[in-house]
Amino acid sequence: MGQNMHLAILVTNTDQSSFAEQHPRDAEKFTDLIHLARPEWQISAFEVHLGEFPARIEEFDGVMLTGSPASTRSGLPWIAQLLDLIRQMEQQKQPQFGACFGHQACALALGGEISANPQGWVHGLVKNQLIRRPAWASRLPQNFGLYGSHCEYVSKLPPEAEETAQSNGQNAGFRIGTHLWTSQHHPEMSHGFISALTEEMRDALGPQCHAAALESLSRGANQAEFAESLACFFEQAAAARPRP
Repeated sequence: MGQNMHLAILVTNTDQSSFAEQHPRDAEKFTDLIHLARPEWQISAFEVHLGEFPARIEEFDGVMLTGSPASTRSGLPWIAQLLDLIRQMEQQKQPQFGACFGHQACALALGGEISANPQGWVHGLVKNQLIRRPAWASRLPQNFGLYGSHCEYVSKLPPEAEETAQSNGQNAGFRIGTHLWTSQHHPEMSHGFISALTEEMRDALGPQCHAAALESLSRGANQAEFAESLACFFEQAAAARPRP
């Protein structure tokens, strides 16, 4: 296994608001996440929502796809290009991890379906249950918490996918083989960021969801355990990856 891996972050977050400018951007948050477990790894970020795509994605040891307020179903040109890239990476068994929008994009690109959540917004610390534990997630508790914020979900998994986690009776993560893994939630978010986001989204969430989100934030997320699992995922996926 390569001890000093080089990962690409495909940034899909379209938020250019004053709120976004006051907080760490996704490139920094995902870099911090992986550096919790592997501080020596090299990270390169690409703002794919602005049309900035890697020239040679296959040169990276792994790829992380971020969250976004955009909908995977919106048909924007950069999203169509991203879905094509996900399919290309899947054909090449390129190790990839998707979070929230990234999770949904992987599902949509590979034959799954995305739907509006009939329960409305899911926001705050979200309880997850491991349905099937991947080998790389040995340190992740059976019931673990991650920060989340979404109003769409994967309503149908891709044909090759195996569900790995659920939350509130809905899919919260899946894998394809040992080279693709996803989470509906945001392992990269800090407590400070989700707390600020909860206030920023107070009106959108509505009083009931906002109050429940605030209450949930009295408990911490299993971020360190997830970061270690994510690092182990990339290590085993890179080791098994077919090379030309």
